[in-house]
Amino acid sequence: MAAPALRVGLALSGLLLALSAPAATSSAGIRTSRLAAISRGSPGLTTMPMARSIQGRCVKARAQPPLSPTLRKAIDQLIQANNIVLFMKGTKDFPQCGFSNTCVSILNRLGVDFETVNVLENEMIRQGMKVYSDWPTFPQVYIGGEFYGGCDIMLQGYETGDLVDTIEKTIA
Repeated sequence: MAAPALRVGLALSGLLLALSAPAATSSAGIRTSRLAAISRGSPGLTTMPMARSIQGRCVKARAQPPLSPTLRKAIDQLIQANNIVLFMKGTKDFPQCGFSNTCVSILNRLGVDFETVNVLENEMIRQGMKVYSDWPTFPQVYIGGEFYGGCDIMLQGYETGDLVDTIEKTIA
């Protein structure tokens, strides 16, 4: 029997192996990390949902339901038909989240036209957008048909001038 310190060392080695292994996507569309299973002399591969770090805590990622082709097509059409689309909690006149309010304020300061979608009105759209963008939170900003980011990325882009550049390229 291995000494307790040796068992802990082996467990940590296994964890480091798991963390350094490349990510993959399962046949069900779930992002997984390859975890080298440490067993007596015969390492095997198993998959488990990737963990995300949120405010220093490690939490298990939830599997998202697949995005229906009908919803994907509707989202594609909406994003392609508008230069800027903000998927947010609330509306541009009544944001129901501080992050959504920040995004609306930035776009209003820039004086650009933009469309909004209130994800609180439809759970299918709310969950579908998480899969569509591979971004777990709202708001989500699309500029020129491309995912730009969430509130933090939009705020950073506003401060650095990248957001203005991206919008100008889209509108031009």
